[in-house]
Amino acid sequence: MEPRPAAGPHTGSYAGDVTPQLALQWVQAGEAVLVDVRTDAEREWVGFVPGAVAVAWKQWPGMAMNPDFDAQVRQAAGGKKIVLLCRSGVRSIAAAKRATELGLEAYNILEGFEGDPDAHAHRGQHGGWRHHALPWRQN
Repeated sequence: MEPRPAAGPHTGSYAGDVTPQLALQWVQAGEAVLVDVRTDAEREWVGFVPGAVAVAWKQWPGMAMNPDFDAQVRQAAGGKKIVLLCRSGVRSIAAAKRATELGLEAYNILEGFEGDPDAHAHRGQHGGWRHHALPWRQN
């Protein structure tokens, strides 16, 4: 598996998009750090990836920007490429773009943690980290 170049209006604005499976391979091989950009509430209530570094892009309530994102994501990278995870793969694109502006090699994880909504607007059945049975936990 290879990363896909960033597509559409995001072309060239971050390193590319990777499947959840490729992101896990890179992390397990020590090539990348998984950065979870979801809110603290999402990780607490929905679930989290063990070993992922929590660096919220926006914070609940109100979805205000995390003023410490730049410093936290630089520290999380520790000189490695980063793979960014959110709920559906939207906020992680914005976070990947910002991380790239900071000089990091940043990839968006396609499908996010929960995947796309189904016909009933429920997530978890169409793609996503959990749907692919990759490592995750719930409190």
